Amino acid sequence: MARPVVAIVGRPNVGKSTLFNKLIGERRAVMHDVPGTTRDRLYGMTDWGGREMTVVDTGGIGVETELLTGPGDPARWGSLPLSHILAQAQEAMEEADVIVFLVDALNGISGADQDVANLLRRSKKPIVLGANKAEGKRGTQNTVELYELGLGEPIPFSAIHGTGTGELLDAIVDHLPPTPETEEAEPDLSVAIVGRPNVGKSSILNRLLGKERAIVSPIPGTTRDALDTEMRWQGKTVRLIDTAGIRRRGRIEQGVEKFSVLRAVRAIERAEVAILVLDATSGVTAQDTHVAGYIQEAKKGLVIAVNKWDLLEKDNSTVPEYTTQIRRDLNFVDWAPIVFVSALTGQRAPRVLDLAYAAQQERDRRVTTPKLIEMVREAVQRHQRSEAGRQLKIYYATQADVRPPTFVFFVNDPKLVHFTYQRYLENQIRQSFGFQGTAIRLIFRGREERA
Repeated sequence: MARPVVAIVGRPNVGKSTLFNKLIGERRAVMHDVPGTTRDRLYGMTDWGGREMTVVDTGGIGVETELLTGPGDPARWGSLPLSHILAQAQEAMEEADVIVFLVDALNGISGADQDVANLLRRSKKPIVLGANKAEGKRGTQNTVELYELGLGEPIPFSAIHGTGTGELLDAIVDHLPPTPETEEAEPDLSVAIVGRPNVGKSSILNRLLGKERAIVSPIPGTTRDALDTEMRWQGKTVRLIDTAGIRRRGRIEQGVEKFSVLRAVRAIERAEVAILVLDATSGVTAQDTHVAGYIQEAKKGLVIAVNKWDLLEKDNSTVPEYTTQIRRDLNFVDWAPIVFVSALTGQRAPRVLDLAYAAQQERDRRVTTPKLIEMVREAVQRHQRSEAGRQLKIYYATQADVRPPTFVFFVNDPKLVHFTYQRYLENQIRQSFGFQGTAIRLIFRGREERA
């Protein structure tokens, strides 16, 4: 089940990104950044009161800050039908389960705040009014004025200091949709088709379905929404999710494409396996790395499909050379299988589902604790880790979960577990037990946490 989405909206300089980083900071510290992936963050996961949620920093989607400094007048923001902050709020209303409307309690209400509030009042989505920068006397006093926005009781807090964020999270959780008592029947295979614009995602979808389910166009960004289609394949039910192309944050244009990124992120979360479509004629780009980073962080299965393979002149060395390049450029997902396809001719297109199903099966793989402990013991003997004279000691290890396969290690000090040693242990797990095609999660806890 996909996590509920909480979107943080508001005019520039009210602290959206600061609040975003505060809310997801603890989770990010556990996940660690992966070298080679973009450090820009559009979304992140957090949990509060037993509820997990996806938090979206709409300020990171590309809103132009210089246009929101004077009295609120939407006409002065340009003639685009969906532009700037009002478009941001509008799209948030459509995509988010809860909207956090952030205002600056220190400097009071601006015309832009009023414009966004007018839009939000007409929505049917739950709104939480957050009064940031309320740490001083002036900020606390100004909070009273925020009732004028007509969005209920403002919640004073300080994103930079962290005070009051607990109350804000309490209010967010109170407005989240209830957890369904019964979940819809899950398909045998759930796949999100993702990638940057114009690499042929919709063409691959149509090739797999054998019919024109999605509109195919050479214009980048034609697909705006995530499209779900179920089909039968080898006696199994397969759910295919086609998505809008994902761009790097700095390349996301005004209008609906800003939130097509969010839709693609949600599609990745809803699926068990993502098919990352690359363009064989352009190689691996920075945008491709960005998309792969989303998939890695979500800990999903991954198949890399190199499309437009029919357009290349090839010889006996083309496949190994291209494979080497992909492994080098996407080295943080070197566990993902690669298949060279042509959506136009159908070349090896069915192989995509074969690999996706195999990856999903690997996500359910379990390793017994005795076998895991034996592997860890041998791995430590081959390569020990120490820092500043202190040696890392692993006392116990067990597989705690599947989808994704999750391994918990109890150690003398989690701070001694360098990222490179995590990669070493992950590689040892893969060499011993498989898990081809799926991300795995490693968690390191101090010995006192074992109980």
